Amino acid sequence: MKKVEYSSAPAVTRSALRGLLLPTALLTLVAAGCHLGLFTVPPASAAPAPKPAAAPAPQVATTPRAVPAVSVPAVAAVPVPAVFAEGADGLSPQVLAAALDAVAGARSRGISGRDDLLTVIDYSLPSTEPRLWVLDVARGKVLYHELVAHGSGSGENMATRFSNVPDSRATSLGLFLTGGTYEGGNGYSLKLKGLDQGLNDRAEERHIVMHGAWYVSPEQARSQGRIGRSWGCPALSEQIARPIIDTIKGGSFIFSYAANENGVVTASSSASSAGTGLRRGAKS
Repeated sequence: MKKVEYSSAPAVTRSALRGLLLPTALLTLVAAGCHLGLFTVPPASAAPAPKPAAAPAPQVATTPRAVPAVSVPAVAAVPVPAVFAEGADGLSPQVLAAALDAVAGARSRGISGRDDLLTVIDYSLPSTEPRLWVLDVARGKVLYHELVAHGSGSGENMATRFSNVPDSRATSLGLFLTGGTYEGGNGYSLKLKGLDQGLNDRAEERHIVMHGAWYVSPEQARSQGRIGRSWGCPALSEQIARPIIDTIKGGSFIFSYAANENGVVTASSSASSAGTGLRRGAKS
């Protein structure tokens, strides 16, 4: 029951009440009406009652303006906080939109994966720049932003060629699902399964895995003008490889992205037709 405020109304004195000649029944009715909120006392014109304060809008000052490229209807199953809408530590909204669309497309085909994590690699950037992001989409945080190598068959500092062919030593693009770990010739490594037919589905046959490598470091970038290159694997620095692998192993998605010289996105066949409209580029 709403309480009626009388602070601005003139007080009624006992002497004034004695001067009223209303019958007892009418006085009782007036008192009951006020108690039940049937009658309100208008505020005095000299001191108008203040308007109730409007409830503050939730995080309006800190929530970035939505970017159309990220508004992909098909990704409702993978809710991403608005903090990622304008990029996360340099991650392009277009690349994030492509990653989300690819994940949504994979889920629509019955492929399940972890909802809390998403790893994105933007091979449009040079190898000397950190171009791998591990996103905690559940909490809206960037967990890692690191250097990552591309294959020697893909180019020098810039990756310009991509392949799904064995012995090409080139990087594959598209959507991957992480598997288990093992100790191999490159140390602690993470198995990857390619989810895009004709684009990266031969990853296991090609032994494309995530692992650490001595040639992935800022020192290599400074001395050579690029970091070292793998045989097609997304190799990380030896210092950070194990923590990242242990974070994303066991069924999380990795999305590898690039754009060709004409600006046409070379992305994932998992992308939904209702999403960003990305299409494949040529493969070597």
